[in-house]
Amino acid sequence: MGSIYSAYDQVATILAKLGPEEVMKLKASDEMQKQFELLMKKSRENIISIEEKDELDHYLVLERLVRLAKIRSYQAKA
Repeated sequence: MGSIYSAYDQVATILAKLGPEEVMKLKASDEMQKQFELLMKKSRENIISIEEKDELDHYLVLERLVRLAKIRSYQAKA
């Protein structure tokens, strides 16, 4: 599994190259989605470690970053 920082790098690289249509197609890789779901489950069950909570927080920031990019892309097309 890669670090959360490699996920940030992946998103930054992709966003830097994309046009509006491509931004709307963005989604997490299967590996990232599985890790996110595992961390969310641990958080709901209150069995998440401090390190895992930090990782989850990063994933949430990434999700918001992509959502914002999609919103801006949609607005630019309108």
